[in-house]
Amino acid sequence: MFMVLAATRDILIAMAATRNVMRAVRVFEFGGPEVLKLQSDVSIPHPKEDQVLIKVHACGVNPVETYIRSGNYARKPALPYTPGSDVAGVVEGVGERVTAFKKGDRVFTTATISGGYADYAVAAANRVFLLSDKLDFRQGAAIGVPYFTAYRALFQKGRAKAGESVLVHGASGGVGIAACQIARACGLKVLGTAGTEEGMNVVLRNGAHQAFNHREANYIDKIKESTGMGGVDIIIEMLSNVNLAADLQLLSPGGRVMVVGSRGPIEINPRDTMSKESSIIGVSLFLATEEERQECAAVLLDGAEAGWLRPTVGSEYPLEKVVQAHEDIIHCSGARGKMVLLP
Repeated sequence: MFMVLAATRDILIAMAATRNVMRAVRVFEFGGPEVLKLQSDVSIPHPKEDQVLIKVHACGVNPVETYIRSGNYARKPALPYTPGSDVAGVVEGVGERVTAFKKGDRVFTTATISGGYADYAVAAANRVFLLSDKLDFRQGAAIGVPYFTAYRALFQKGRAKAGESVLVHGASGGVGIAACQIARACGLKVLGTAGTEEGMNVVLRNGAHQAFNHREANYIDKIKESTGMGGVDIIIEMLSNVNLAADLQLLSPGGRVMVVGSRGPIEINPRDTMSKESSIIGVSLFLATEEERQECAAVLLDGAEAGWLRPTVGSEYPLEKVVQAHEDIIHCSGARGKMVLLP
């Protein structure tokens, strides 16, 4: 039955394309998940100079997209807009001056211009990369924001070095798994937390030397026992508004907390940074320079070929279930890989 429905969907998409229209999720006002509206008569974007048109096979869903949609984020797109940055698919066409890609190439993106929650998306050519034959489209859609953010947090901002220790707080989600894989491949001792037994197993399978359940009342004590007097050199923090004060107690002298995610304020004691000369450093992929993005891409593309970059795909949703996807990514009991939409 599923194969029949998928075939019917593909026929409808092809028919729509002949009329130069597609399905796309549109946001006309900021608010809750219910403002996400799937429309079937959106014009297929045309690639301009230095742009690539991609037939979307999968699009990653990131927590930041829920913050932007709500209107409670520093960066607000002009309304209406289509969310989504992490697309994987096949090149449908290229604009003038694009020589690195041709129709039929398998690619993934780290950003789109027109939005990725759609049948087709346009992206700047310098944000498009060839997708390794070792990865499928769902895995390709799991690379963009998670892996580029993880690498930036660890090395471009966190100055990680082989032999140091890293605690990935919330390691079973997209960025968390990426951080575990990258850190392990680069010679760090990797500790990870998750909220379920299944999540802990995912963390261990993806590079962590040890995993802890952050829902256990004494899990902080278990981490301290594991690290001894030395503490942790780097913490990759996905939920700073809950964990930041405790993170400062876990750091080594000169340790760094990399703030990747936060859903509100928290009170901390600044003396906890003074006693170890530790640092709290915010991470934003949006502020990366072109040189930094290309550095990330080079390392990650090599990782895909070497085999250590292996995105774990979690929940999958059709475009029709995009509202459910946005609800689940915030309220799910425990992440287990990257959430993706399948147009």
